Amino acid sequence: MSGTPEGPVPPQPPEKRALTERHTEQPSPAGRAGERSASELRDYHAAFRVSRLAMAVVDQDGTVVTANDSFGALLGTDAGALREQPAADLVDLASDGRTWHAYREVLRGRRSRFRCTRRLKHPDGRSLWAEITVAPVPDSPRVLLSVADISDRRELQARLRHLQMHDPVTRLPNRALFFERLSAALESAAPDAAEAASWAAEEAVPVGPSHRPDRSYESYGYGRTGRIGLCYLDLDGFKAVNDTLGHRVGDRLLAAVAARLTECADSDGYTRSGGHLVARLGGDEFAILVEDSTGTEQLADLARSVLCALQHPFDLAGQRLSVSASIGVVERSARGTTATALMQAADTTLYWAKADGKARWTLFDPERNAHRMTRQALSSTLRPAVDLGEFALEYQPLVDLADGAVRGVEALVRWNHPQFGSLAPNRFIGIAEEDGSIVELGRWVLNTACRQARQWQKDHPRERPIFVSVNVAVRQVWDSDLVADVAGILAETGLAPHLLQLELTESAVMGSAGRPLQALQALSDMGVRIAIDDFGTGYSNLAYLSRLPVSVLKLDGSFVRGFQDEEHANPADELIVEALVHLAHRLGLTVTAECVETSCQADRLRRIGCDTGQGWLYSRAVAPDRIAELIGSEPLAV
Repeated sequence: MSGTPEGPVPPQPPEKRALTERHTEQPSPAGRAGERSASELRDYHAAFRVSRLAMAVVDQDGTVVTANDSFGALLGTDAGALREQPAADLVDLASDGRTWHAYREVLRGRRSRFRCTRRLKHPDGRSLWAEITVAPVPDSPRVLLSVADISDRRELQARLRHLQMHDPVTRLPNRALFFERLSAALESAAPDAAEAASWAAEEAVPVGPSHRPDRSYESYGYGRTGRIGLCYLDLDGFKAVNDTLGHRVGDRLLAAVAARLTECADSDGYTRSGGHLVARLGGDEFAILVEDSTGTEQLADLARSVLCALQHPFDLAGQRLSVSASIGVVERSARGTTATALMQAADTTLYWAKADGKARWTLFDPERNAHRMTRQALSSTLRPAVDLGEFALEYQPLVDLADGAVRGVEALVRWNHPQFGSLAPNRFIGIAEEDGSIVELGRWVLNTACRQARQWQKDHPRERPIFVSVNVAVRQVWDSDLVADVAGILAETGLAPHLLQLELTESAVMGSAGRPLQALQALSDMGVRIAIDDFGTGYSNLAYLSRLPVSVLKLDGSFVRGFQDEEHANPADELIVEALVHLAHRLGLTVTAECVETSCQADRLRRIGCDTGQGWLYSRAVAPDRIAELIGSEPLAV
């Protein structure tokens, strides 16, 4: 018998019965969550429908699943009519390759969010700027596309940007906008190879109704020439206008020049939207950017038209002004080119145009630029090259025309450059003179040549030892104590002063006064011989010869070249040389003829009394050991 009472259950109090009933009717937690989710979903649907923000849900194929009324109003149609439509077509997402690619990446779940700005056509005919955002719907394979009208903001930004990016004087794009456009042109004309391959692969796999079969590689904007052209110019003599007539007139002139440049650019036959970009880069510098250049001929025609347009005088409020321009023209492939490299080339070419005489255009020349770059490289490495032992001397014999004996040698320096190989003096002496390193280099050459001459004297004793001739730059006379240097080197090496000859160019010696003349006189008094190199090409003021402590005249090779043979001889050359030789002898000077290359030249020089000859007929410049052989195998006359 159980302890549970038998019989009917006694009735519960009303309060407890009501509590029990309420407890029994309350849904389970899962039920409550379902009701809440359904309610929230209804709220989301309601917010989606009434939102002023245009929105559409898009499936993985890029097709509109549903759109709200604001989206329909934006496009001038009923929202229901947008279902099954390709979303990319509705808001112009397929008009350029980068946007199309990014949009497809979001559809495929490879990218979390994408935003872009598009200019759309409103049903009432006006255009509007729209900010389009595409983002995945949480826990769904679909994406939400929203469109916000940002026309007012965009217009304000455009006005501010225009003020910021345009020159107030000429109203042309300024330097900032020019470089922005140039960088964009370079980027769009030469797409990244990986991106191009990605887009090409996409075109092979259609994705739903929004696939555009006409979206070829070219239609993305990359089927252009792939070349960029630039005319970089400045006005010749503009500073004089500012200085004499004032900045107000100068500004008017700049504005008038800008108008003519724009007219030239607009009439160039360039039909793609936007045309050439004409910009003022600052001061009196302007640039014309030619995107999709068809070649140097197009740029040359443009440069010619600019020069022609600027030749006509300007009438500016009663002032009639004439100006000209120098133009640097550059044209190259966009691939591998940077804005900085292009502008450096343009700046260099503009410099060439000015150096060549102004009022002209000059096309960029890679070979000329390579020479300039080489010159810069040599300049930066010249000073340490002496300490690094990169220089060496070669010697060319100076031969007695009467008996063929070697009377002396001229020392010629060579630079064994680690990058450019063996360089002759004409490649670096001018640079050394400009930067002052010629003083240290010249001192090294003088010391090495004197030491070598003394060594030959020891190794090959002869009644008449050979002398060594060393070239001296004018800057060595001005920037160093040449007399002290020579005296010290002669004492250190033991070479007799009369076995050293110093060569200076005619233009350096003629008109010498003050310190240079005193130095030459002191060296001559010391017993060192002074020679005038390349005589006949400079001032040729013979009156100076009687006042200078000169021992030798070296006739420039241009005279000797007129002695090629009897049949083609130039009588005037022979008369001039003969007169110079006789004059030099009357003044107690000896004469050396340079560039003697044939026996006919040697015979004629000998006949008119020239003392010594130097040239390839006897020997090129050779190493010291070869000179020792020549000394032992005299004579060299033929």
